[in-house]
Amino acid sequence: MNNDKIVLVTGAAGFLGSYLIRLLIDKGYRVRGIRRNDKPANIPTEIDSQIEWFETDITDVVGMEKAFLGAKIVCHCAGLPSFHPKDAMRMHQTNVEGTANVVNLCLEHKIEKLIHVSSIAALGRSPERLTLDENCEWVQSKDNSAYAQTKHLAELEVYRGIAEGLNAVIISPSVIVGSKSWDDGMAGFFKKIDQGLKFCPSGQSGFVDVRDVAIFMETMIHADYAGERFILNAVNIKHQAFFGMIARALQVSPPPILIGPFLAEVAWRVEWVKEMLLGIPPVATKESARASVTHYYYRNDKSLQVPGFSYRPFEKTIQEMAEDYLYAKSHGFEPMRMVI
Repeated sequence: MNNDKIVLVTGAAGFLGSYLIRLLIDKGYRVRGIRRNDKPANIPTEIDSQIEWFETDITDVVGMEKAFLGAKIVCHCAGLPSFHPKDAMRMHQTNVEGTANVVNLCLEHKIEKLIHVSSIAALGRSPERLTLDENCEWVQSKDNSAYAQTKHLAELEVYRGIAEGLNAVIISPSVIVGSKSWDDGMAGFFKKIDQGLKFCPSGQSGFVDVRDVAIFMETMIHADYAGERFILNAVNIKHQAFFGMIARALQVSPPPILIGPFLAEVAWRVEWVKEMLLGIPPVATKESARASVTHYYYRNDKSLQVPGFSYRPFEKTIQEMAEDYLYAKSHGFEPMRMVI
């Protein structure tokens, strides 16, 4: 497919953004990418040379202005996820104020379509509502982190833009998994489990392959949807099952100790003390520990009604990530192999 419309991707050097721009290049789109000047993209040279890069930040309206000139589609992937209280202000600046800037520039430059990446966290978790779908309205509860609140406020900015005439779609991925740096994120659990991780949280969540998220976003570029939200979730599984799948794919033992709510409360307090006294970054914070033992179920019916879209089997995702991890391990974790 050849498409002469310029697609602008924010957060293009990030996890999802780097997969998306590879897919867009492969599909024949003209691609612009916004990245911070301290955020190099992990993209092969032959693909990198086909991207028009703008080094700026979404909190810098003036810096983004040039990137929007002539663009027709905007995929807003930039965001800051964190469970640490010290990041609350930065998350608000990036996730809320940054999204407001993107929406305002989309309106100013008459962008044909904005595809905004939100999160299942913005659905508004509550112990009284354990099954969530696109119709759920935000509710305040102890299960909503500071990150969740900023993503909810970011969605309100997008809905403001829609009310002012912007054609926009919101996608709400569950936990995104895929091959990336093996030292952080969900991919980091492959290295931890391979090295003998002992603990596993007792909760449950939804998971989706980063490649499926990228494919869905590309589908939304030319699909006739406007003003809608889609949950992207391939599977709902317990963390114990998720860790077990990784262990089997790596042919190692799964974490033997299950962490329930009580031990989770103990764990974050211990980590807090270590950080306060020794300055050691916490393995778990109050928000992440509590989130790890919750049990929520995310519906994906609406996304499966989009013509031509389906989720790849999650077991296949884990197996392919394990193969990528073992390849990276055998090569000193450089270079990283990322397959679209």
